[in-house]
Amino acid sequence: MAETLATVKTRLRRMRACNETAANGKLCLGHLKRWYGFGPEWEAQYGRAAELYRCERCQTVYLPNPEEKPRTGTLAF
Repeated sequence: MAETLATVKTRLRRMRACNETAANGKLCLGHLKRWYGFGPEWEAQYGRAAELYRCERCQTVYLPNPEEKPRTGTLAF
């Protein structure tokens, strides 16, 4: 099954919830999860080690905010 490329947006600073507006005018507000299992179409466009996030409800894909540090490292306390 071929995966169609969804809507792609850039995350806002410290963004954790989706801000996509549905047809009825309400916000989606689904949690943004780091997306590791993206298909070859996404890999061809953004690279194998891309930092992509996807909404758990509407499947909108978000690119990381260029002003923030990448979140690919280990958590530090």
